[in-house]
Amino acid sequence: MYFSLTADDGLAYDYHAPARRDGFTLVCFNPLTGDKSMWQDGCGTPLIDKGHGLLSWNLRGQAGSPFTAGEIHDDSIVDDASRLLHHVNPPNPVFVGLSVGGLYAAKTHLRQHGLACRGFVLINTLREIGPRLSWINGALLRLVETGGLDLLRDAYSPLLMNEDWLEEHRHEFLKSTGYQPIAKNDGAWQLLDAGAKTEWTVDWRDISVPVLNITGLQDHIFRDDEVIARLLNQFHDVTALQYADAGHMVPVERPHRLAKDVHDFVGRLK
Repeated sequence: MYFSLTADDGLAYDYHAPARRDGFTLVCFNPLTGDKSMWQDGCGTPLIDKGHGLLSWNLRGQAGSPFTAGEIHDDSIVDDASRLLHHVNPPNPVFVGLSVGGLYAAKTHLRQHGLACRGFVLINTLREIGPRLSWINGALLRLVETGGLDLLRDAYSPLLMNEDWLEEHRHEFLKSTGYQPIAKNDGAWQLLDAGAKTEWTVDWRDISVPVLNITGLQDHIFRDDEVIARLLNQFHDVTALQYADAGHMVPVERPHRLAKDVHDFVGRLK
């Protein structure tokens, strides 16, 4: 499916409505280098099989979502999400965000008018941008300017993914074909630049709906246990889970466990 935003820009999305009257719609927010297929191919299918719905889309600049002019930034990402949500109008939405996608989900919820979500699933979202993460965000841009997304994946995957995944997929990386840089007008560069400039100013105390927070303990870049513990105390109603066998990309690494935990969580929502 395709939702037109302008004459040239739009969002590629997939939508499965809930099959049962009491079903929830999992509204999935990608990370900056993600793709909607990771939800559909991972935790989405088991949840659909249980009668729930799924709405996933690619941000402008990701596959099938053209970006033609201007600048991508956190406000435009949130505005795009709001417009798509009002277009689809999914019943009983539960926002599911991976990495910075969880922050964009929170901002979308807090800015919504008439389509607030029923709950949140935050996956490796909670963080504070200090000198270390600011440096990393800047380095991401330098990597893609030098060698594109292939160089970025080769350099950062061992720090983001769990050991089992790395062993299974090692042959897909560090190929001998060389790297190709991307330009600053490319959607991928624009998204990473938007991530580096994103304001992490949301007050988690403003989230009044129930929250399921999931942390992958093999995430060696964004995870900071002290920061996570402090931010968890800001929520009114939160369940915190740790995945010892997952890193940053939980929907890709442990989709079946994620589907079960999300199913259990939405089953407790009123």
